Amino acid sequence: MNQFEQVPTVSIYGLQVCRWGMEDTVKYLTHIVNSEERRPFQVITANPIMVMKALEEPEYMQVMKNAELLVPDGTGVVWAASRTQAPVQERVAGFDLLHELMRVGEDYHWKVYLLGTTPEVIQATAERLTLDYPGVEISGFRDGYFKSDQDEEVIAEIRKAAPDLLFVARGAETQEPWIARYKEQLGVPLMMGVGGSFDIISGKSKRAPKLFQKLRAEWLYRLLKEPTRAARMLALPKFVLKVLRDKENMTKP
Repeated sequence: MNQFEQVPTVSIYGLQVCRWGMEDTVKYLTHIVNSEERRPFQVITANPIMVMKALEEPEYMQVMKNAELLVPDGTGVVWAASRTQAPVQERVAGFDLLHELMRVGEDYHWKVYLLGTTPEVIQATAERLTLDYPGVEISGFRDGYFKSDQDEEVIAEIRKAAPDLLFVARGAETQEPWIARYKEQLGVPLMMGVGGSFDIISGKSKRAPKLFQKLRAEWLYRLLKEPTRAARMLALPKFVLKVLRDKENMTKP
């Protein structure tokens, strides 16, 4: 058995979340992308909002369970894991994971396809990533404003570009189910939903200041900047109360 055959996980409401920190996660995903099999592989950056959605919607729960890897993006997930016998090493933020993969990709000259957000933002993101990571080829990009009857066209475009990585920014409610539905057809070695990362990379939005990151309160910064997120953010206190109430039942499959 090689070092990557068994991924250590912790069960949070039946979702198997990887316990590795950023370094080991990147090493593992590098191995996945460079393997001869090049089988479709979906990474989901799990946060409390997604976990609560999965608990309320069986279809979304199945999407998360069917992903090849769940990483602990949200600090609430890290906290919940700390209350078990198998805590995670650290938070593995999707934004940082994207950049780490791009950094490693320079060594292997990986090809990357970007999908999602507006035409202006996706183009600016492609230009910024090309400047920051010249060793990586942006083999294609497309905005996320397409309807379901255009899915086959989008899939064909991605397959023609033959990327090693596919980053999708269409919002958590859309991007993860879309990848899950079409990952076999897409045939990309590594696919990951990246939420609002393109907005930050393009310069449209700013990431939370270091102080908020250190206090594990990026969610609060985003809420202050975007009050319209308040309804969605209600899932955070619900998650905390549920974990505190459920105790032992949280880790049962």
